[in-house]
Amino acid sequence: MNDPKLYRIVRPVLAFFFRLIYRPTTVGAENIPKEGKIVLAGNHTHVLNCFSVGFSTKRCVRFIAKAELMNGIGKYIFPGLGIIPLDRSTNGKEAISSAEKCLEEGNVVAIFPEGTVNRTDKPMMPFKGGAVKIAADTGCDIVPFAITGQYKPFKKGLKITFLPKITVEKGSLKATNKLLEETVLNVITKEGN
Repeated sequence: MNDPKLYRIVRPVLAFFFRLIYRPTTVGAENIPKEGKIVLAGNHTHVLNCFSVGFSTKRCVRFIAKAELMNGIGKYIFPGLGIIPLDRSTNGKEAISSAEKCLEEGNVVAIFPEGTVNRTDKPMMPFKGGAVKIAADTGCDIVPFAITGQYKPFKKGLKITFLPKITVEKGSLKATNKLLEETVLNVITKEGN
C-alpha cells in the first residue's frame, strides 16, 4: 500500500495538540510491538478514538473506517492518512483485502470491531469477527485495547489501555472473537465506564 505521507507530516502536530487538550493516560503501550505486523482492536466510544489509538505508538497506524469518509474533500485527505475504506454494501471485502495486504507488508492495522461508535446505553456493543478473521488470514496477533473516560477538553479522565496480545488460531475464530470481546469489556467494566 502507498505510504501515508500526510499522516507522517501532520502526526507530530496533531499529537501535541490532542495530548494538550484531552490529556489522555496511556497504559500498556509496550504491548504494541515496535516492528512487524499487528492488529489493534478495541471499543469505539467517540469519533476521536482514532487519535487516542494512533498517538499511543510511534508506529504508523492504518485504520479501517467507513467508506463515506472518502466522499467530498475526504477523498483528498483520508488516503494520505492511511485510512482503509470499508464499503458496507459489499461486506467490506475490499477493505479486508487491503488490510491484509497492509499487514503482510509489516504494518499496524487498527479496527473497531463494534463497527460504529457505541451510542447505546450498554458499555460495549458485540464485536463483529473482522479483526479476528484478518489476523487469522495473515498469521498475526491482536493487541486488544480499551478506551475509557470522556473526551473533555483540559480535564483528565480519558484513558486507553493496551492489553497483552491474543494469538488467533484458524480453527477457533468465534472463540477468539469472544475472548477479545470479553478482554476489552473486562477493562471497561473495571474502569466503570
